[in-house]
Amino acid sequence: MTLRQYLAAMTLGTFLCWAAWFLVLKTTDPAAGTFLVFLFFYATLFLALVGTFAVVGFAVRVWILKQDEVIFRNVRKTFRQGVLFASFLCGGLFLQSQDFFRWWILLLLLLLLLFIEFFFISYIHVPKVQKNL
Repeated sequence: MTLRQYLAAMTLGTFLCWAAWFLVLKTTDPAAGTFLVFLFFYATLFLALVGTFAVVGFAVRVWILKQDEVIFRNVRKTFRQGVLFASFLCGGLFLQSQDFFRWWILLLLLLLLLFIEFFFISYIHVPKVQKNL
């Protein structure tokens, strides 16, 4: 998959996820909502946020900051960071809906996601050496 195909697919998918989220928002009643309604609400919001953060983050990283890394490393980083940031926002929204939203719980969630990001940053992929037998 080329970079152009990836960006086109992510943009289209993000647009469809935002449209699905607005559809869920407009057609359902949260007061009478079932588990499935809330599942669709959070799933479509999460996917829309991931796509938005991945595409915008990639654009900022490559075209504005002009980072000189391999392009697909930037794609992987921005997608991972988009997932983590969307998890933070959806997690905070879910905590608010359940009346568990406290600054220290949000801080714990942020520290957990930062720990995951630092794990991926520090992870060094060492290729396996094949032994000739």
